[in-house]
Amino acid sequence: MKAKNTHTMSSTNNTTVKTARKKRVDRNHIIYELRVNGGNYIGVTAKTETTVLKSVRARAAKHFYRAKKEDKQWSLCIALRELTSKDEIEILVHEIVRGKGEAHKREVQLRRMINPTLNTDIRGDSLTT
Repeated sequence: MKAKNTHTMSSTNNTTVKTARKKRVDRNHIIYELRVNGGNYIGVTAKTETTVLKSVRARAAKHFYRAKKEDKQWSLCIALRELTSKDEIEILVHEIVRGKGEAHKREVQLRRMINPTLNTDIRGDSLTT
């Protein structure tokens, strides 16, 4: 039985060597917007589910859960606590970008253009575009 995240390579003398797979760096990422009680939040998440919308819904559910269970005083968490269900979150998909670094750069560009009201983390705002 092979271990997870390994692949087998054959050498010239018919022996096998197991090597660890490299972590993917070219995964699709989704830049999304959440609209909550008249405010909006721009975020980025990896496409981890079978569809883009399922991935963003899963991420929105994590935001909702964290807002309800933790006492973060972030604007998004405060707005989410006012909701009774995660189904009240309006989800928009802006772009799908290949690669984590490129996705985060593009997210910063979109945040600058849209000026979301619920983003309190300003990491990356000093990046040059």
